[in-house]
Amino acid sequence: MWIAVCVTAINCRAAVDAEEQWKTLITHANQYVIHKVWICFSPIIIITDPDDIRKILSNIIHIEKSTIYHIAEPWLGTSLGISKADKWHSRRKILNPSFHFNILQQFTEILIKESKNMIKCLKNAEGTVVKDLIPFVSEHTLNAICETAMGTSLQNLSTSQQQYRKAVHRMTELIIYRFLRPWLHFDWIFSLTSKGREHKKILKILHRFTEQIIAERRLYHERTNGQYLKEFDNLSAQRDDNETIGTQKKQLSMLDLLIATSRENIMTDIDIREEVDAFVFAGWETTAAAVSFILAQLAEDKDIQDRVRNEVDSAIQGNEKKFNFKLLKQLPYLERCIKEALRLYPSVPFISRICGEDIKLQSYLVPAGTMIVINIYAAHRNPNFWPNPQVFDPDRFLPEKIQNRHYYSYIPFSAGPRNCIGQQFGMLEIKTMIASVIHNFYLEPIDYLKDVQLQTNITLSPAQLRIRFIPIHKINVSI
Repeated sequence: MWIAVCVTAINCRAAVDAEEQWKTLITHANQYVIHKVWICFSPIIIITDPDDIRKILSNIIHIEKSTIYHIAEPWLGTSLGISKADKWHSRRKILNPSFHFNILQQFTEILIKESKNMIKCLKNAEGTVVKDLIPFVSEHTLNAICETAMGTSLQNLSTSQQQYRKAVHRMTELIIYRFLRPWLHFDWIFSLTSKGREHKKILKILHRFTEQIIAERRLYHERTNGQYLKEFDNLSAQRDDNETIGTQKKQLSMLDLLIATSRENIMTDIDIREEVDAFVFAGWETTAAAVSFILAQLAEDKDIQDRVRNEVDSAIQGNEKKFNFKLLKQLPYLERCIKEALRLYPSVPFISRICGEDIKLQSYLVPAGTMIVINIYAAHRNPNFWPNPQVFDPDRFLPEKIQNRHYYSYIPFSAGPRNCIGQQFGMLEIKTMIASVIHNFYLEPIDYLKDVQLQTNITLSPAQLRIRFIPIHKINVSI
């Protein structure tokens, strides 16, 4: 691999064609450790080397997100994923308890319930089922995220819930549409277009739904004299005990935790809405993409799929046929498969930062204020750190294999001080859904991953990715 700079101008047509743009970026990443692209008059430096990545992600000077993220700001405000350094520091500190170990145990009940709904959906079709994975899985990850974030399930699909689901789908499409057209990054230009006017209407639907949920939850806590929130105050001190967690009268949601925080006048309703909306956005499609690629990979690798199934089935038998948080901690091989699939197919293939000061990358000086894009997809396939990088091999993540590996050669959830706050939640949701499917179905490929056309998107996105689900007739277990 050359240590050189390739200067490329991405024209408007390439910016619009997500498949061609993906091919261009990956071709350059395979040839150059560092290269520059121009989108209209904006230079962007793209890096793939772990040493360069470390210099950016580990240094708090370069903590500010790039302007790309601000396209989502009308919906998400200046929430944790978008906010600048000062606000980010304080907001991160507030939100950390939302992902406490015992909170994740609470969320597991919701994730298992949604996994059951996904299995039921497949079984209701009767016999062999072929599904295009991304749209199918994303429906269930959206349900799970909404219930964990807001305490509100979209499963029953009342009118407002249907409207919200469609609005979330459409908003992400509009964000991608705008991102791929640099001239629409200017608010005043975008507002004059038909898509801009549609964006405004969709925004009202999304904010109205979240605000209504917040108001209803606040009213509930007022009527119960905050007793439920007091239970949350003591949650972090509770023992790692499923029975203790199960005695809660009502499952916690991220919204409840934020309302508890707001009692000290630290967060306003607008602040809460921003973080709840951001959690839905950040955790919905990324998880759907991860689950889909993992299922597709297991469908292609029958021996690995069988080994995962044997591990899951044995764990269920040894756990009194109960599917719970305790069981999910007993699946090391499945966890290695998930990590390896996230290496090959990271849900977020690119992240970006703004240089806070001049920085030397490889043999080139990059000036302050420059946008840096980290190509995670290419970094994860660097043959200097990953022998035979195209091969799916879960044993790459055996303890003895990862001990001396470069920390920044594997960053599916980013790294450094601004890493993904929800990565443990994401892994838990992925593991829950994969274990549920593998226990109930054999998987066979329809579209092979080597033939799937990927696209440049917010998340790693295939044009189509189908597998066949073949039911396994087993004794009933609580899954």
